Amino acid sequence: MANLIPSELIDGVTIVEPTIHADERGYFIETYRREWFPLGREMIQGNRGNRQAGAVVGLHYHLHQADYWYVPSGHARVVLHDLRVGSPTDGATQMIDMGEVDGGENNHLGLFIPPGVAHGFASITDCVITYLVDGYYNTADELGVLWNDPELKADWGLEAPILSDRDAANPLRVNIPEGRRPYTSLRT
Repeated sequence: MANLIPSELIDGVTIVEPTIHADERGYFIETYRREWFPLGREMIQGNRGNRQAGAVVGLHYHLHQADYWYVPSGHARVVLHDLRVGSPTDGATQMIDMGEVDGGENNHLGLFIPPGVAHGFASITDCVITYLVDGYYNTADELGVLWNDPELKADWGLEAPILSDRDAANPLRVNIPEGRRPYTSLRT
Protein backbone atom coordinates (compact mmCIF):
# COMPACT_ATOMS: atom_id res chain seq x y z
CA MET A 1 0.00 0.00 0.00
CA ALA A 2 1.20 3.51 -0.69
CA ASN A 3 2.21 6.01 1.96
CA LEU A 4 -0.06 9.08 1.71
CA ILE A 5 1.60 12.24 3.02
CA PRO A 6 -0.52 15.37 3.49
CA SER A 7 1.44 18.48 2.56
CA GLU A 8 2.65 20.42 5.57
CA LEU A 9 2.50 23.64 3.52
CA ILE A 10 -0.69 23.50 1.41
CA ASP A 11 -4.01 22.19 2.70
CA GLY A 12 -5.51 19.41 0.55
CA VAL A 13 -2.34 18.54 -1.37
CA THR A 14 -1.24 14.93 -0.92
CA ILE A 15 2.11 13.40 -1.86
CA VAL A 16 2.00 9.68 -2.60
CA GLU A 17 4.98 7.41 -1.94
CA PRO A 18 3.98 4.16 -3.67
CA THR A 19 5.07 0.66 -2.79
CA ILE A 20 7.53 -0.69 -5.36
CA HIS A 21 7.36 -4.42 -6.08
CA ALA A 22 10.68 -5.43 -7.65
CA ASP A 23 12.30 -8.68 -8.71
CA GLU A 24 14.79 -9.87 -11.34
CA ARG A 25 12.28 -8.95 -14.11
CA GLY A 26 11.99 -5.29 -13.11
CA TYR A 27 9.34 -3.62 -10.98
CA PHE A 28 5.62 -2.95 -10.66
CA ILE A 29 4.15 0.19 -9.11
CA GLU A 30 0.57 1.08 -8.39
CA THR A 31 0.70 4.80 -9.20
CA TYR A 32 -2.91 5.77 -8.41
CA ARG A 33 -5.92 4.41 -6.55
CA ARG A 34 -9.26 6.14 -6.30
CA GLU A 35 -9.65 5.08 -2.64
CA TRP A 36 -6.58 7.13 -1.64
CA PHE A 37 -8.67 10.30 -2.02
CA PRO A 38 -12.08 9.60 -0.49
CA LEU A 39 -13.30 13.22 -0.77
CA GLY A 40 -12.18 13.58 -4.39
CA ARG A 41 -14.26 12.92 -7.48
CA GLU A 42 -13.62 10.22 -10.05
CA MET A 43 -10.71 10.95 -12.39
CA ILE A 44 -12.21 10.95 -15.91
CA GLN A 45 -9.41 12.02 -18.26
CA GLY A 46 -5.73 11.04 -18.55
CA ASN A 47 -3.10 13.27 -20.16
CA ARG A 48 0.61 13.01 -20.95
CA GLY A 49 3.14 15.75 -21.63
CA ASN A 50 6.66 15.26 -22.98
CA ARG A 51 8.80 18.32 -22.22
CA GLN A 52 12.36 19.21 -23.10
CA ALA A 53 14.89 20.25 -20.47
CA GLY A 54 14.45 23.92 -19.61
CA ALA A 55 10.70 24.12 -20.25
CA VAL A 56 8.34 25.63 -17.68
CA VAL A 57 4.62 24.85 -17.81
CA GLY A 58 2.32 26.95 -15.62
CA LEU A 59 1.35 28.22 -13.27
CA HIS A 60 -2.17 27.02 -14.06
CA TYR A 61 -5.14 26.69 -11.75
CA HIS A 62 -8.74 25.54 -11.94
CA LEU A 63 -11.79 26.60 -9.99
CA HIS A 64 -13.41 23.17 -10.32
CA GLN A 65 -10.82 20.57 -11.38
CA ALA A 66 -8.40 18.42 -9.36
CA ASP A 67 -5.24 16.88 -10.85
CA TYR A 68 -3.13 13.82 -10.03
CA TRP A 69 0.46 13.92 -11.37
CA TYR A 70 3.13 11.27 -11.91
CA VAL A 71 6.53 11.55 -13.63
CA PRO A 72 7.53 8.18 -15.18
CA SER A 73 10.79 9.51 -16.65
CA GLY A 74 13.04 12.51 -16.26
CA HIS A 75 13.14 15.12 -13.51
CA ALA A 76 10.39 17.70 -12.96
CA ARG A 77 10.41 20.41 -10.29
CA VAL A 78 6.77 20.98 -9.39
CA VAL A 79 5.70 24.35 -7.99
CA LEU A 80 2.38 24.68 -6.13
CA HIS A 81 0.80 27.87 -4.80
CA ASP A 82 -2.42 28.11 -2.80
CA LEU A 83 -4.70 30.77 -4.31
CA ARG A 84 -7.87 29.76 -2.43
CA VAL A 85 -9.62 32.57 -0.60
CA GLY A 86 -10.43 31.31 2.90
CA SER A 87 -7.86 28.51 2.84
CA PRO A 88 -5.75 28.20 6.00
CA THR A 89 -2.72 28.00 3.68
CA ASP A 90 -3.69 30.81 1.24
CA GLY A 91 -0.45 32.26 -0.15
CA ALA A 92 1.75 29.23 0.63
CA THR A 93 4.16 27.97 -2.03
CA GLN A 94 5.71 24.50 -2.19
CA MET A 95 8.30 22.90 -4.49
CA ILE A 96 8.46 19.13 -4.98
CA ASP A 97 11.04 17.28 -7.10
CA MET A 98 9.46 14.34 -8.89
CA GLY A 99 10.94 11.59 -11.05
CA GLU A 100 14.65 10.94 -11.54
CA VAL A 101 15.95 13.40 -8.99
CA ASP A 102 19.67 14.24 -8.94
CA GLY A 103 20.31 11.80 -11.80
CA GLY A 104 19.34 8.91 -9.57
CA GLU A 105 16.54 6.42 -9.60
CA ASN A 106 12.96 7.55 -9.99
CA ASN A 107 11.33 8.47 -6.67
CA HIS A 108 7.93 7.51 -8.22
CA LEU A 109 6.04 10.12 -6.21
CA GLY A 110 2.43 10.85 -7.07
CA LEU A 111 0.82 14.21 -6.34
CA PHE A 112 -2.83 15.11 -5.74
CA ILE A 113 -3.59 18.79 -6.41
CA PRO A 114 -7.02 20.07 -5.34
CA PRO A 115 -8.95 22.77 -7.21
CA GLY A 116 -7.68 26.29 -6.53
CA VAL A 117 -4.05 25.34 -6.03
CA ALA A 118 -1.93 26.80 -8.84
CA HIS A 119 0.43 24.21 -10.29
CA GLY A 120 3.27 24.09 -12.76
CA PHE A 121 6.54 22.36 -13.37
CA ALA A 122 10.01 22.93 -14.71
CA SER A 123 11.68 20.22 -16.78
CA ILE A 124 15.05 19.97 -15.11
CA THR A 125 15.83 17.24 -17.66
CA ASP A 126 13.80 16.00 -20.61
CA CYS A 127 10.78 14.50 -18.87
CA VAL A 128 7.41 12.84 -19.26
CA ILE A 129 4.58 13.83 -16.95
CA THR A 130 1.21 12.08 -16.79
CA TYR A 131 -1.80 13.53 -15.11
CA LEU A 132 -5.31 12.45 -14.36
CA VAL A 133 -8.06 15.04 -13.99
CA ASP A 134 -11.57 14.89 -12.57
CA GLY A 135 -13.09 17.11 -15.26
CA TYR A 136 -12.93 17.30 -19.04
CA TYR A 137 -10.91 20.16 -20.52
CA ASN A 138 -12.84 23.40 -20.13
CA THR A 139 -11.31 26.65 -21.41
CA ALA A 140 -13.36 28.67 -18.89
CA ASP A 141 -11.71 26.72 -16.03
CA GLU A 142 -8.15 27.00 -17.38
CA LEU A 143 -6.68 29.97 -15.50
CA GLY A 144 -3.18 31.11 -14.62
CA VAL A 145 -0.87 33.21 -12.49
CA LEU A 146 2.57 34.43 -13.63
CA TRP A 147 5.18 31.72 -13.12
CA ASN A 148 7.81 34.10 -11.71
CA ASP A 149 5.57 36.37 -9.62
CA PRO A 150 7.91 37.56 -6.81
CA GLU A 151 5.06 37.20 -4.27
CA LEU A 152 5.11 33.41 -4.83
CA LYS A 153 8.82 33.00 -3.96
CA ALA A 154 9.10 29.93 -6.22
CA ASP A 155 12.43 28.26 -6.97
CA TRP A 156 12.03 26.69 -10.40
CA GLY A 157 15.61 25.41 -10.59
CA LEU A 158 16.15 27.05 -14.01
CA GLU A 159 17.85 30.27 -15.13
CA ALA A 160 16.27 30.96 -18.56
CA PRO A 161 13.13 28.83 -18.98
CA ILE A 162 11.31 28.09 -22.22
CA LEU A 163 7.73 29.36 -21.84
CA SER A 164 4.57 29.36 -23.92
CA ASP A 165 3.19 32.78 -24.87
CA ARG A 166 0.15 32.03 -22.72
CA ASP A 167 2.18 31.25 -19.60
CA ALA A 168 4.40 34.32 -20.11
CA ALA A 169 1.25 36.51 -20.24
CA ASN A 170 -0.45 35.22 -17.06
CA PRO A 171 -1.21 37.96 -14.50
CA LEU A 172 0.54 38.54 -11.19
CA ARG A 173 -1.38 37.13 -8.22
CA VAL A 174 -2.35 40.65 -7.14
CA ASN A 175 -3.83 41.30 -10.61
CA ILE A 176 -6.05 38.22 -10.86
CA PRO A 177 -9.46 39.64 -11.85
CA GLU A 178 -12.22 39.85 -9.25
CA GLY A 179 -14.15 36.58 -9.04
CA ARG A 180 -11.36 34.52 -10.65
CA ARG A 181 -9.63 33.59 -7.39
CA PRO A 182 -10.84 30.21 -6.15
CA TYR A 183 -12.50 29.62 -2.82
CA THR A 184 -11.68 26.85 -0.36
CA SER A 185 -13.16 23.56 -1.49
CA LEU A 186 -14.50 20.86 0.77
CA ARG A 187 -13.10 18.31 -1.69
CA THR A 188 -9.48 17.35 -0.99
